Amino acid sequence: MKKKVLIAMSGGVDSSAAALLLQKQGYECAGAALSLCGNETDGAKRIADGLGMPFYIFDEHELFAREVMDHFVSEYRAGRTPNPCIDCNRFMKFDKLFERARLLGCDHVATGHYARIEEQNGKFILKKALDASKDQSYVLYTMTQEQLAHTLFPLGALPKTQTRAIAEEAGFWNAHKPDSQDICFVPDGDYAAAIERLTGEKSEPGDFVDRQGHVLGRHGGIIRYTVGQHRGLGLGQSEKRYVCALCPEENTVVLGGADELFSRTALVSVMNWISGEAPQTPIRCRVKTRYRQTEQPAVVTALPDGWARVDFDEPQRAVTPGQAAVLYDGDVVLGGGTIERAE
Repeated sequence: MKKKVLIAMSGGVDSSAAALLLQKQGYECAGAALSLCGNETDGAKRIADGLGMPFYIFDEHELFAREVMDHFVSEYRAGRTPNPCIDCNRFMKFDKLFERARLLGCDHVATGHYARIEEQNGKFILKKALDASKDQSYVLYTMTQEQLAHTLFPLGALPKTQTRAIAEEAGFWNAHKPDSQDICFVPDGDYAAAIERLTGEKSEPGDFVDRQGHVLGRHGGIIRYTVGQHRGLGLGQSEKRYVCALCPEENTVVLGGADELFSRTALVSVMNWISGEAPQTPIRCRVKTRYRQTEQPAVVTALPDGWARVDFDEPQRAVTPGQAAVLYDGDVVLGGGTIERAE
């Protein structure tokens, strides 16, 4: 009997090629789009129809607003820098979509993510994509053993050029559609404007200060800044200053020199260990604290209550509260969590 798979389809080339590949591999395929924030689903339906697949649209506006958009807003207003794509994968694609797949009697969920899943010694492991330039394992660290056991990533071993070639050969309309670089509910990339639109409130201006509390100028609202930023401060000073901290209680933005951005330790909460078990002793691994960063050597110690301490071999620049710290052993993802503070 054919295995049934529900494929998350966005209308982009990656999920379209993933659907075609799985169909060719003999799976009984159905496409699905999660309607989240008014985004179009017509393009994905065109692909599914062309492949002769059933296609479902699931309205999840309310859940998306609560778990992703509201969290994005509250984190920025608290002086943190969230990654909403991680929340979307966690709560939408690998939670709600799984729920829908089970109701439809599907054995697997599939997406167009560039990552790999393998089974070793009875455990499932999450690995980087073979194409390092497209690897998306960083935003998948929240996955559990149960989810990995029932997920397919057909593109994990392919370069993006081959994905586009597959789509072009199939005559897909989106074979050369550019990759989206923006958050779906912030299509113009203006986070501050999106937050003000969603809340109906303007972010209050306040003071730029140095570490000693001396006022250096006025800022336009803390939601407009993130740790490590130096452009757009509007101070007009010859000496470069960088955002070192955001203090929502005082409505201040702390500025300093480049040397003040470095930290040796990060404290991380809500840790997810892919194996399902936290290590009992400190482990050597490599850690990435931003999506585009190269992972850095560190010692990680699991702490009580789902926390961990990351001690880097060398001080790291702009380790930012709200971002994810993701742990790697070679190309294997060990797990990750949310950065709470850097020291």
